[in-house]
Amino acid sequence: MVQRARNIKQPRVAPELANRVPPGQFVTERWPVLHHGPVPTFDPLTWDLCVSGLVTNPLRFTWKELGSVPLTTVHADMHCVTRWSKLDNAWEGIAVKELIARAGVHPEAHFVLFHGEGGYSANLSRYVVADDDVLLALAHNGQELTPEHGFPLRLVVPQRYAWKSVKWLRGIEFVAKDCLGFWERYGYNSGADPWKQERFAE
Repeated sequence: MVQRARNIKQPRVAPELANRVPPGQFVTERWPVLHHGPVPTFDPLTWDLCVSGLVTNPLRFTWKELGSVPLTTVHADMHCVTRWSKLDNAWEGIAVKELIARAGVHPEAHFVLFHGEGGYSANLSRYVVADDDVLLALAHNGQELTPEHGFPLRLVVPQRYAWKSVKWLRGIEFVAKDCLGFWERYGYNSGADPWKQERFAE
């Protein structure tokens, strides 16, 4: 059941950070660990990442093959629906727009469903994930991701609440119609824009 917060006192944010911290958020130096289900095991010999759906060229990367894809670095803040914000993150990984170009996504594919281990998923607009700062992260602040934070690969969507940044990513599926992800089926908002406080569906 989704519990909707009511009459919650707004956290105090330093004036110089006001334009970086969405309403209702507080800044933390820590990186809290939140996820659904157990941390999965990783086997580099059997792991793969698939790009499927409404694409001209379906893609499948083994762990070794993924290492040949060019990497980029994105500096971005992260905002969680549980009200913490972690600022000044450096993410290194693969730009999602790179995979969009390789796969040849069809014009009618307006949405993307990201699939993680254990049945977790998150839905996003294709136009959101085409932003320059959306990537498949392999490292955070110069260090390889830890298993608790999504090793070996996680999605990072800085302009959306962090439940959209799927940990332990295994599949990217382009679809014509919006399909609810894991938390969206429990009443969370599909938009997930922290600046609009899109926490729960109406």
